[in-house]
Amino acid sequence: MKHEQIFSINTGSTEPIYRQLMEQLRRRVASGQLSAGEEIPSVRELAQSLAVHPMTISKAYSLLESEGLLERRRGLAMRIAPQHKKAQSAASRVALLRPSLLQAAETARQLELSPAQALQLFEQILQELPEPQEGDAA
Repeated sequence: MKHEQIFSINTGSTEPIYRQLMEQLRRRVASGQLSAGEEIPSVRELAQSLAVHPMTISKAYSLLESEGLLERRRGLAMRIAPQHKKAQSAASRVALLRPSLLQAAETARQLELSPAQALQLFEQILQELPEPQEGDAA
């Protein structure tokens, strides 16, 4: 999977970029799109690709390494840690989605949107997203 497809950042978000990257990597591993042993882009390569400071990438990678998601190998690219051989259960993946939906629900309430309007928008956004390619899950 190319790193352009793994990561995207939202510069207008209140969430720091390093946390956006961490969450995206966690989700890719949880869904099985990335699994044990797969290499991830180098700090320099990803920083250049996303046009962000290398320290931002380094911080995200270091935190993910300390929580056991990534494995550092001297002189080689970082990779997904060995214990992440398969996708997490559907319940675990739903638990990862919940905080984002909670935040979206709070925003919808603040904007005084009805649940029907919010759900319709969510469905529309899901339909607009491109389907994952066959080779993306490997």
